[in-house]
Amino acid sequence: MSTPIDTEAEREKLESTLLVDTVRITRPTGTPQLDLSTGLLGSVPAESVYEGPGAVLSGHGQVTAQHVLGREWLDDTVSWYRLLTPISAPVPVRYDRVEVVAAAGEHAATANRVWQVLDPSEASTVEIVRVTRLDEITPP
Repeated sequence: MSTPIDTEAEREKLESTLLVDTVRITRPTGTPQLDLSTGLLGSVPAESVYEGPGAVLSGHGQVTAQHVLGREWLDDTVSWYRLLTPISAPVPVRYDRVEVVAAAGEHAATANRVWQVLDPSEASTVEIVRVTRLDEITPP
């Protein structure tokens, strides 16, 4: 007989060990305006959806997390990046933008990088953390 998982204990462990960065999720609310003097488009108007604890993990980061937690808990995906947020955070939707506004690690390479949500967050009957697939937005 298997031992039931203490989801609350697992959630606390995951949040305290991995969700140590501050992430911001914004939602586009319109289209950028053309600056007639420069001929360039301005920024996309957006509203803030969430700013708080989270993490952006690459495929390599997911392997590292497996070692920290002592087991595999994310499967492979076609998306190279995943956003992790607490279950209490709002559910990101397709085309939301994600940024890491404060990284806990001194060697984090997330500065000035922006990701776009590919799909609504993954769902399951037992959730420990919210997992959302991302695609990095490459600047022009």
